[in-house]
Amino acid sequence: MDADCPLPVPVPVGPAERGVGVPSPAWDLRCIELHPAPAGEGAAGVVSLHRAPSPFGVSVTPEGRHRWALSVRLEGLPDPASLGPYTTYMAWATPLELDPVVPLGAVSEGTAELGEVAFSKFMVWISAEASADVRSREGPLVLRGLSPSARMEPHDLLAQAPGAEEGEHDHGRVEAEAAGAVDGDEWRGVPHYPGVPMLPGVMALEPGVSPLTVRAPDGHRPPEVRPAEVVTLPDGGTLDLTAGFVTKEVAGRELQMLAFNGQHPGPLLRVAQNTSIFVNFRNDTPFPTAIHWHGLRLDNRFDGVPGVTQDPVLPGESFRYTVHFPDAGIYWYHPHHREDIGQELGLYGNMKVDPVDAGTYNPVNREEVLMIDDLLLDEVGVLPFGREASNFALMGRFGNTFLVNGRPEHELTVAQGEVVRFFLTNAANTRTFNLSWQPVGESEGTEVLPVKAVGTDVSLFEREEWVESVVLAPAERYIVEVLFDEPGEVELVNHVWGINHRAGVFVEERSVLGRVRVEEEAATDDHRERFVQLRTHDEVTREIDGYRRHFDRPVDRELVMALEPTGLPRVIEEAMRWDWIYLHPVEWAGTMPHMNWVVSANQVRWTLRDPATGRENMDIDWDFRVGDVVKVRVHNDRNAVHAMHHPLHIHGQRFLVLEQNGVPTPNLAWKDTVLLPPGSTTDILLEISNPGHWMVHCHIAEHLEAGMKFVFDVEGR
Repeated sequence: MDADCPLPVPVPVGPAERGVGVPSPAWDLRCIELHPAPAGEGAAGVVSLHRAPSPFGVSVTPEGRHRWALSVRLEGLPDPASLGPYTTYMAWATPLELDPVVPLGAVSEGTAELGEVAFSKFMVWISAEASADVRSREGPLVLRGLSPSARMEPHDLLAQAPGAEEGEHDHGRVEAEAAGAVDGDEWRGVPHYPGVPMLPGVMALEPGVSPLTVRAPDGHRPPEVRPAEVVTLPDGGTLDLTAGFVTKEVAGRELQMLAFNGQHPGPLLRVAQNTSIFVNFRNDTPFPTAIHWHGLRLDNRFDGVPGVTQDPVLPGESFRYTVHFPDAGIYWYHPHHREDIGQELGLYGNMKVDPVDAGTYNPVNREEVLMIDDLLLDEVGVLPFGREASNFALMGRFGNTFLVNGRPEHELTVAQGEVVRFFLTNAANTRTFNLSWQPVGESEGTEVLPVKAVGTDVSLFEREEWVESVVLAPAERYIVEVLFDEPGEVELVNHVWGINHRAGVFVEERSVLGRVRVEEEAATDDHRERFVQLRTHDEVTREIDGYRRHFDRPVDRELVMALEPTGLPRVIEEAMRWDWIYLHPVEWAGTMPHMNWVVSANQVRWTLRDPATGRENMDIDWDFRVGDVVKVRVHNDRNAVHAMHHPLHIHGQRFLVLEQNGVPTPNLAWKDTVLLPPGSTTDILLEISNPGHWMVHCHIAEHLEAGMKFVFDVEGR
């Protein structure tokens, strides 16, 4: 697969109603065509934008700006001496405000690597200069080009008027007050995103399904929620696990939510690798449900997918699971029937599987297990769900209240010099997080603590590496270590840049999810010397070595991700066509809440398509045998009516992410979920080790409910 941009850059044909075959690469999202200035007549060039090296699905700074590794190809450059007293050409990058102007290095005919930039909208310049040592541009421009993000424009001129946002109101709050703040089955509108007004035509719409408010039967008040307990189970141990109602206070509101064993999150199960337990599950919710043991390569009968591996557990009924833990690490459990409701209301918990080898992890002072989530609230409580089908079917249900281990703000106290290993899980329906630990102080800019990335979904990385922030897509897990070396306060921050689609500009969103208090008293055990060392996990590399012969072979199967509208209101469909001009790698924030809220799963159909057969979703027919190694290429179709990122999850197996857009992954680990940006093409190597019927789906809950799933069969040997 070609990783470099062609010249000239192909222009996309426009959003397709229904894609066919294999989509062409989204060159317009990852290429900058350089156009000649008067001094460069006859010259041409193209800049390729690649994800900067990172252990995560996308590369961003702690401030949430995407990091791009740039390379350039230049043709037809005149002799710089013909333009004046110049000896070389220099490349530069600058945001549209023209400050700062960053030198990228000397260039010439042919190709060159230019390093990294992290601007939201930017330009690349090629100029003739007197020396390669210049730090500011002085010579004439020869070529210039705009980043793909610079194509974003406002939906209408009024969006740029100074008074466009005056008189803006919180639609959800006003509607709730008009209803007397009575909790009932009625649409109350959706809370507005601050500073981003919606199109007037969209504001008049409501979802095409009836509202559903989930509450305990007979009007009784459920018991108060309790924090998660750690339940350590031996091989052959048994856990009784009940899903039911709880009362929980969040952001000053008393809510009725769902929980396992009355705890939010559910009990943290701690077990040893290569053990099995029994779970007696009882369903005391009003919905048919089941429990999916996410990431585990367990017996297919107990994977917890209603209609595929078991019948749904009806209200008041029970089911006994046998859960096996072949791999060390952090996993989680959650429902797989109307996941958009159960997961949003709190039905999830972690499983921490301790490795057989005591030396698997580095020595640390403590371990912390964090489940990161968001919850969508208005003045009344949890915003109602769609009864007949999920709403929020376009982007998914973004919350406006962050939760860490079920609390709006996580608190932790450590001694100075402590090294903490964090096991992170994203339990949100939709939101991708960009997490960093930032000391509270008066210094300018963003100061962050260095973070050591140790492992992910199903294994450690081949090599530990330093990162400044952790990108955590829905259902992903990461194991990281942080040193708290200075006394004071440290904030756990989610820092991203969303898009104001109406105005065509980026919107900064910085939220504090928790705080770590670092005391002046020194830690009893000093692990700082080991912390600063980056460890190579030879056992992971040795295992992966057995699969490297498959890396460069032809692709066995392909998937295309797309969207089929089946009944969208005209104003929404037209707005999406305008947004199609530029697609950000991640939809970081719910900046279009009303447009998203009104679209239900009976108006759109998210699809996984096998381009070899044309079959989609549950009609896809893939068969494998245990021992197969399958190379799968996944295309996130840029030409879909509305393309966005998708965290793709594969049940019951594990895989390696080999490359994205033709660029190999330099540091491998076994995964079960991968983040796929719009317009990207990603190759994974799927190890088939577990017989049964296994689900593949997008882990944005509302996309799953809108059809984005299929099942493949694995026959045992």
